[in-house]
Amino acid sequence: MFFGVFAASFAISGTVRAATTWNLAIPYPSQNFLTQNDRAFAKDVGQLTHGQLKIVVNSDGTLANNAAMIPSVASGAVPMGDMLMSYLSNQNPIYALDAMPFLATGYPQAEKLWQAQKPAVEKLLARQGLMLLYAVPWPPQGLYTQKPVQNIADLKGLRIRSYNATLAKLIKLSGGIPTEISVPQIPQAFSTGMVQAMITSPATGANSQAWDYVNYFYDVKAWLPKDMVIVNKRMFDALSKAQQKAVLTAAVTAEKRGWAASREVYVKKMAILKKHGMHVAPPTPQLKSALDAIGKEMLANWEKQADATGKGVIERYQASTSGS
Repeated sequence: MFFGVFAASFAISGTVRAATTWNLAIPYPSQNFLTQNDRAFAKDVGQLTHGQLKIVVNSDGTLANNAAMIPSVASGAVPMGDMLMSYLSNQNPIYALDAMPFLATGYPQAEKLWQAQKPAVEKLLARQGLMLLYAVPWPPQGLYTQKPVQNIADLKGLRIRSYNATLAKLIKLSGGIPTEISVPQIPQAFSTGMVQAMITSPATGANSQAWDYVNYFYDVKAWLPKDMVIVNKRMFDALSKAQQKAVLTAAVTAEKRGWAASREVYVKKMAILKKHGMHVAPPTPQLKSALDAIGKEMLANWEKQADATGKGVIERYQASTSGS
């Protein structure tokens, strides 16, 4: 009797897939809200698959940084990755839209840009054997400086931290010197004089304790760059239909949760900057006017480089925001 029960249970268990473990790489620290959102996503997937698909989130760029993310995930060395979309600006102008200065300066605009942009991004990723799961915006990008900035001339000659090609162009057009620095390197870069200013979110500023090396934060709301979570398409297709559904369901939840978290982080981190004695203020009218003009110039140049697909994205976005 015992042998019969054992044999039956073995036969049943033999039809059940063995649990699968995937790594998800992200370049940011554990306390970053994007990392925390990815961990919540991983937990949701584990629960929805009853432990049959376990996702391990590896923070701090231990498995792959932004530069290595696409090749790492495309090869399957890392099944999933979270990366800054605008880091791919040099690959296709559609990615550059994500950090186009002053194109989308608030969350409602950023949502409409993503709606216009998403289908094109999915097609670009598919060409590399990748699949988009979800995207979450950073809070609006602001200007951090060691000295007061009244107008664009005050930025001339400053070494300013850059993290993508579009930002580098903005810095050059503003008279600054772009210097590419990753998030973990920010404190050291300021302390050694590698950079004297940066354009980044209140989240990154607070997490890297910007008050230790700069005194001013100007809430210029330059753009809301998105991070996207991608997966190796071949590996996704190898999952059971139930597991695929679980991943996609958790991804929808993660995107909604992430956008809400970004809004909360924007308010909380601005308060932290003020609490630590930083001068937090909107840009002067002169500075805002000059930056807006640069943004329009960059968009005009972008339109010259974009193909029909890219131009279609910007046309859909502009149509969705007209009159708003």
